[in-house]
Amino acid sequence: MGINLFKQPELEKPDLLCGWPGIGNIGIIAVDTLKGVLDAEEFAEIEPWDFFYPEKVSIKDGLLKDLEFPSNKFYYKRLGKRDLLFFIGEKQPTEGERMYASGEKAYHMANLVLDVAEKFGCHRVYTSGACVSPVHHTMNPRVISVVSSENLIQEVNSYPNTILISEMGGRESEGVITGLNGLLLAVAKKRGLESICLMGEIPDWLSNSPFPYPKASKSVLEVFAGILGVEIDFGILDRMIAQIEEIVERIYGAFPAEIKDRYDERKIAIQAK
Repeated sequence: MGINLFKQPELEKPDLLCGWPGIGNIGIIAVDTLKGVLDAEEFAEIEPWDFFYPEKVSIKDGLLKDLEFPSNKFYYKRLGKRDLLFFIGEKQPTEGERMYASGEKAYHMANLVLDVAEKFGCHRVYTSGACVSPVHHTMNPRVISVVSSENLIQEVNSYPNTILISEMGGRESEGVITGLNGLLLAVAKKRGLESICLMGEIPDWLSNSPFPYPKASKSVLEVFAGILGVEIDFGILDRMIAQIEEIVERIYGAFPAEIKDRYDERKIAIQAK
């Protein structure tokens, strides 16, 4: 079990951007969209055998061909002033009945990801996911941040539409990041790497919905675009947002009047703040 390197790209102090499925698939949509826009090139993968069960067996002409596992792949892109590494995982390794990464398998995968990052001279790691929040679905989702050291606070405060998790009402300066987004952040800090998590807000009542929440992914992607100084065509993402908004509005329209009135107070509260 380990890492398969297909090539050895020459990179200079690249940043690592990571994405996995999670609540609303907010993080993976943002990171994978950026990877696609920049046309990043695959160069490595983590072998899946000891992390996942096979999802299916492929068959051709009646013959068993292969086992198919969730992929966990690395990509790279050389930009003008900044080199990038991407890690895209199709699934988080779990133990027991947990939904998101936990236990020895998750810790091992986090270290394998960072082994590759350090091999190519990475100094900073970004993860991205969802922040469940009592916001109204018509509001523009904010990006909620967590950083590994105090010297990153000023930088993150300069990002548009971004606040530290300690600045959210009712959090009392504390919070929890589930799964690999939080684990990788902590392991990176332990290794002496800068680490930042950027989470898109999702209304609490949508956090268990079976569909994605690309509206928050766009907020995260806008921040990444500003950090990297790249222009992004949001056309495909905007069309996805429009489709999901139709579904959300139909659900919202079926709210009882009393619940709808109380829920709509969120817009007033946030605007006043």
